[in-house]
Amino acid sequence: MESYQVLRDLAIIIICAKFFGIVAKKFKAPMVVGEIISGLIIGPCLLGWVEQTDFIKYLAEIGVILIMFSAGLETDLKELKKSGLKAFLIACMGVAVPLIGGTILYMCFYGFDGFGTEEFFKALFVGSIMTATSVGITVETLKEMGYLQGSTGQTILSAAIIDDVIGIIVLTFVIALKDPTANPVMITGKTVLFFVLSIITGIVIYKIFKWLDARYPHTRRIPIIGLALCFAFAYLAEKYFGIADITGAYVAGIILCNVQDASYIDRKVTVSNYMIFGPMFFVSIGLKTDLSSLSADMIWFSVGFVLVAMITKIIGCGLMAKICKMKTSECIKVGFGMMTRGEVALIIAQKGLNLNIISSAFFTPVILLILVSSISVPILLKLMYHKYPEVSA
Repeated sequence: MESYQVLRDLAIIIICAKFFGIVAKKFKAPMVVGEIISGLIIGPCLLGWVEQTDFIKYLAEIGVILIMFSAGLETDLKELKKSGLKAFLIACMGVAVPLIGGTILYMCFYGFDGFGTEEFFKALFVGSIMTATSVGITVETLKEMGYLQGSTGQTILSAAIIDDVIGIIVLTFVIALKDPTANPVMITGKTVLFFVLSIITGIVIYKIFKWLDARYPHTRRIPIIGLALCFAFAYLAEKYFGIADITGAYVAGIILCNVQDASYIDRKVTVSNYMIFGPMFFVSIGLKTDLSSLSADMIWFSVGFVLVAMITKIIGCGLMAKICKMKTSECIKVGFGMMTRGEVALIIAQKGLNLNIISSAFFTPVILLILVSSISVPILLKLMYHKYPEVSA
């Protein structure tokens, strides 16, 4: 691809994303809905002006990393501690119910030959694809409405982060049944080690930033160093601990959330993310969608896949939220907020393809799930918060 082609694609994406984002806002929908729809319109589904390239994919990855870093910076640690156990229980149920639902769905379509068979293993893997929540879209929606720092917003955020970690552990155990080189105990240990080391190093880094804040208050070097910390944690989390890079970015934000200049860092990061990286992330969801090669059987499976994946998240997370004595309206908000799927679901599907567990045809229901949940969740959350407003922190 020629370099000037990249410039053309960037111009089209940025203009279309912002135009459709403004249109969505005019219709009282979150801007991210318009940005995702713009990806559908300019991508392979309709006009075919822009194709998904490695360059766009990497910019989109930076976008979701910055969204999570910003979410960490805006986190209320007191509220996070308060919702810790509750979020963990919600995340556990939010993984278990979709895992079971996805497994049963596959067996209903393709049969059940007994436990331990190849088909049962495929069914279990399809269920594992449904487990991980993509927090980026939910976070951006809650931020846009001003509810991210509320108790329900913090519960959703915490549960989604824990959900991803549990989902990775579940995936590891499922793969271990097929791939003898995978070591579930080691992966679980590395996950625990990451969070332990994050706490230890986080205390040291926080003190260093506190000193820098006192010595160089409100200077541009503070957000620059903070941004470097975000990318470093994202890299280390995925490279050495097998945890999603967005989790590392969120942890970096948590470390700095109580620094005096946390809001200043957030504002500087948000500027570049709002202008280019954020739109790339949301538009890329639409660009990945190509419905031209769908067969009739896969269409029906895809419909069932999307419905089961979304409903089981609402049931699992909402039911546990109710058990934790949250209000009914809050339970529904948590269920809706946990419905979104994104890059982690694609990563799991890609892993299954690499290990010959599933065929490439199964990418269609995964992409449709990402698309439907990405568009519907912001709308549903906005409707719920409009009907049942919450005092933001």
